[in-house]
Amino acid sequence: MHIHATTVIGVIHNGKAAICGDGQATLDKTVLKSTVQKVRSLHNGKILAGFAGSTADAFTLFEKFEEKLNQYSGQFERAAIELAREWRTDQYLRKLEALLIVLNSEKGLLISGQGDVIEPEDNILTIGSGGSFALSAARVLKKHAPQMSAKQIAEEAIRTAADIDIYTNHNLTTLEIG
Repeated sequence: MHIHATTVIGVIHNGKAAICGDGQATLDKTVLKSTVQKVRSLHNGKILAGFAGSTADAFTLFEKFEEKLNQYSGQFERAAIELAREWRTDQYLRKLEALLIVLNSEKGLLISGQGDVIEPEDNILTIGSGGSFALSAARVLKKHAPQMSAKQIAEEAIRTAADIDIYTNHNLTTLEIG
């Protein structure tokens, strides 16, 4: 049994941050659900987060990241680094299969179970099967349509990915801060 699915993008642009995810959950070659919520707001609305991978694992990671934010008084980068460290070394967490992207209004980070905490050069983060399509679209939009908002760029990038990637749909959930 192999689970495919998802495209999630985070964009920071013109002082605002937006995260957008499609709603498709696919098991093998079957769409199980088309309205999955893959993005959420954390830490009293100051942080946005999205996941790709196992849903149950992602919820565990959302909770762990929120714990780290509380433990380190909202220090965004420190919480991400500590989550990655714990995820990599903890025997239970190490088995979780998901990727997270987290953003505040100034910075975005990708967090993996291998201990990676990656900050993109262009303030665009993508994960999931349609991530490379969404990343390409967002880079073009950000460069050639700078008047667009972070939310507009994120949504249009996911729509582009959904037109190409069979594991991404057009049921979008978008959150914005800043």
